[in-house]
Amino acid sequence: MTMGSDMYRQQILDHYKNPRNYGSLEEPDFSHGGHNPSCGDQIEFDVALADDGETVERVAFEGEGCAISQASASMLSRKLPGMTLDEIDAMDRDDVLDMLGVDISPMRIKCAVLAEKVVQDGAAVYRGEREDETTSVEG
Repeated sequence: MTMGSDMYRQQILDHYKNPRNYGSLEEPDFSHGGHNPSCGDQIEFDVALADDGETVERVAFEGEGCAISQASASMLSRKLPGMTLDEIDAMDRDDVLDMLGVDISPMRIKCAVLAEKVVQDGAAVYRGEREDETTSVEG
């Protein structure tokens, strides 16, 4: 293990034990939840947008599950304010893995990307691009 990967592992544990932006928002512009059926992770995000209706102003999340899923949600909650819905939509798996900073086994990828998918799907529902259904990262 390198010194750099150890630092990222410590960061993941810190976010898991002390999640940032944990809780809910009063009157969010949209809320959306999702789960990972393969290991039981659950996350729900509340997002408040700026007056332009496109830029994330505040974020809160609640959830339970493994250290990777909860740390990913915590880290993402710090990254989202200031991003536009288009920028969120353009995020991909590599952005999440870069944010976590450690190699994730193929079995844990779904845990890592759950938060990203929940926020992306919530934004799509807000825009009327999809039905309001719970996000699932199975398959």
